[in-house]
Formats: sequence, C-alpha cells, structure tokens
Amino acid sequence: MCMAVPSRIVAIDGQTATVEAFGRERQTSLMLLDEEALVGDYVILGAGGNFAAEKVPQETALATLEYLSGVLADGLA
Repeated sequence: MCMAVPSRIVAIDGQTATVEAFGRERQTSLMLLDEEALVGDYVILGAGGNFAAEKVPQETALATLEYLSGVLADGLA
C-alpha cells in the first residue's frame, strides 16, 4: 500500500528541494510540479520519493499530518 505523506519544503537549490516530514529530511526533484514551489510549501512525493508530484494546501497538509500522527501513536501503544 502506498501512503501520501505531505512533506514541507525546507530548502530549495535549483530544481532540488530538501523536504521534511516527521523529523526526517530527504532530497526530491521539483521538475514535475506544474507550479512554482517555495520554501514552506507542502508537497506530496511520488516515484519512491524522488519527485514532488503535487503541491497541497497548508491546511490540508497539516490536517493530514495530525491525523497520521494519531494513527502512528495508536499503533505504537
């Protein structure tokens, strides 16, 4: 099963972004996005995390991250 976890852009260098989710950072390409991405934007990663597939509104991203945090906490209890 594939789960789309919103990741926040914390740095951009050309077409490569450093994104963060749940305290983990990774590098991803911004080449596939239809619109400009800025530091602070949230994206969904595709292709094994190698590419940002789409931007998501901050409100949606934060609600999703809060929900996933609860699911993870329940699973660890």
